[in-house]
Amino acid sequence: MANAENTENAENAANNGRDGASPLDVEIGALNGGSAGLAQYAGRAVLVVNVASKCGLTPQYAGLERLHERYAERGFTVLGVPCNQFLGQEPGSAEEIAEFCSATYGVTFPMTEKVEVNGEGRHALYQRLVGFADAEGHDGDVRWNFEKFLIGRDGEVVARFSPQTEPESAEVVAAVEKALG
Repeated sequence: MANAENTENAENAANNGRDGASPLDVEIGALNGGSAGLAQYAGRAVLVVNVASKCGLTPQYAGLERLHERYAERGFTVLGVPCNQFLGQEPGSAEEIAEFCSATYGVTFPMTEKVEVNGEGRHALYQRLVGFADAEGHDGDVRWNFEKFLIGRDGEVVARFSPQTEPESAEVVAAVEKALG
């Protein structure tokens, strides 16, 4: 099974996610061990963010939570995706990550299991995201923690934002508003 999965991952990585499949077709585990299959977000706009607890950008959790709360009733979700690939800045267990996010930032938005966003082990979700370029034309590998991808209600990626772009910036808010219609 692992070899078949690795072959599929390599094939998807080779075409940089441009296989026509929606990111919402992906299965991914929830941080709490349950399922966080993305099909449950069909018809919603979703901001997918690779997150880390020990990063200079970690305070973005607060803005992500406010954005989530502001637009949730209109059909918007922030989805946090823990990743430890950038200088080991997300070393904690699922329980430690959940406790940190809840206690420090009051995070209520859903979080997935810890995954890899770059390289041979890149999760299928990111295989479908990284082919989309941001406003500066960057596509391909995720550059750092807190890179953001906005998926529209139709399941297609509609925007990508650099890690330094604040969640409540005019750029992100405008894209979310547009995605929500």
